[in-house]
Amino acid sequence: MTRLRFAPSPTGALHIGGIRTALYNYLLARKTGGQFILRIEDTDQTRYVPGAEDYIIRSLAWLGLNPDEGPIQGGPFAPYRQSERTAIYHDHAMQLVKSGKAYIAFDTPEELDLMRQRLTDKGISTPKYDASVRDEMVNSLTLSEDEVNRKIADKVPYTVRLLVEPGHGIIIHDKIRGEVIFDSTELDDKILLKADGFPTYHLANVVDDHLMQITDVIRGEEWLPSTAHHVLLYRAFGWIDTMPTFSHLPLILKPNGQGKLSKRDGQKFGFPVFPMAWHSDHIEESIEGFDSYGFEPAAVINFLAFLGWNPGTEQEIFSLEQLIDVFDAERIHKGGARFDYDKALWFNSQYLQHLDYAIVQERLIQYANNENISISDVNVEAVFKLLQPRLHRLKEFFMIGYYFFTDELKYDDTEINKKWNPEAGALLQKLGEALGNIEPFTAENISIVAKELITASGIKMGVIMPLIRASLTGTIQGPDVYEIASLLGSVKTIERFVKMAGWTSVG
Repeated sequence: MTRLRFAPSPTGALHIGGIRTALYNYLLARKTGGQFILRIEDTDQTRYVPGAEDYIIRSLAWLGLNPDEGPIQGGPFAPYRQSERTAIYHDHAMQLVKSGKAYIAFDTPEELDLMRQRLTDKGISTPKYDASVRDEMVNSLTLSEDEVNRKIADKVPYTVRLLVEPGHGIIIHDKIRGEVIFDSTELDDKILLKADGFPTYHLANVVDDHLMQITDVIRGEEWLPSTAHHVLLYRAFGWIDTMPTFSHLPLILKPNGQGKLSKRDGQKFGFPVFPMAWHSDHIEESIEGFDSYGFEPAAVINFLAFLGWNPGTEQEIFSLEQLIDVFDAERIHKGGARFDYDKALWFNSQYLQHLDYAIVQERLIQYANNENISISDVNVEAVFKLLQPRLHRLKEFFMIGYYFFTDELKYDDTEINKKWNPEAGALLQKLGEALGNIEPFTAENISIVAKELITASGIKMGVIMPLIRASLTGTIQGPDVYEIASLLGSVKTIERFVKMAGWTSVG
């Protein structure tokens, strides 16, 4: 059975790139009838942020990416938090020491600094702990067995390092990037077990992927260099035949295509880079998310799916179920994917066109209550249907259609002044008077009366129509003016025409 995992670290709000990784893992798991596992990689206690794990779980649930196994669901390979699996990692690290594939190192931070300085003085730009220096350091390779046991008994801090033999090629068959070859001479003797007893990412990742029977690893491009050490670990444990396949995803780039999209870019460019809003007192961080920006979760999923992948057709709108049907990991791109916020808005607008009004109504009532907007005298459903084609986010409803909920209009003085003249003002006055006789006050009837008066006046449509719209909304842009008038009702419509007729006193 295909088994894929999403393994985030609870170090703060989850970047949208992490969600894309989760999505691709989820799609492939569902596509192949396999399992999607959530594993929390929380072994770096210095970066752990309380509340971050809950944020990750809520974000996946909001998007509908529900794991089959995980900290909440449980499963046959529990626990799914790495901080609860430290004994497992310690045992496996010692197994490697006993087999000669790893060694214990007692070097102090000062001794490590001296080693790096010594190598730097020799002109080595990137000094590292490897085969060239390990015989000069304080470790189980240079100490006797009695000395090693004595230090351990005396509780001298130590790490466990992977023993990397130089001069070997390490071949990785990446499903996205093809064959990638690393030279083991370029690799350091990576720490597997830290002095605090916690494993590094490399040991915990490989041990858990093996024990949890992970068959496919889909993760970010930044982990590709680490994969060389991971392959060596699979060899050292004798697990090379059950090693998962690897797919390293392209970067998500800034909107200008220059560099990786960072967590700070959201504030810089004014768009969300997190799935959900987040506040943490522990790290004094408050951020907005796609949810608080007013995005539909299905639209976010659709948008993210296309950041580095395409179905090979012209179709762009896919439900999660449809994405599962068409997803093919081999169609993931090698190159970075530019984060296009306008495209995200477009996706969301497409989903808003088909959103069930019962859902819309509930959210609009909540928005109205939060902003103290009175909606009792407005046919909100009719207004929504009128504005729906113009909405990119549902929360824009009360901004775009504010003129339905207040009589305090914000007039676009500059544009109105370009069109307004006394003759137009007189025509608006006549319109106001004529509309009082219309029954029923429908868009069709308003249109008939208005067009007759406009034709008789000799004023060009290009002059009077923007003023009619501005009378009702304050601006010269918006949906059909006659529909607006019918929803405002005769009293408000007449009042606004009369007010615009005397523009010099209000403009």
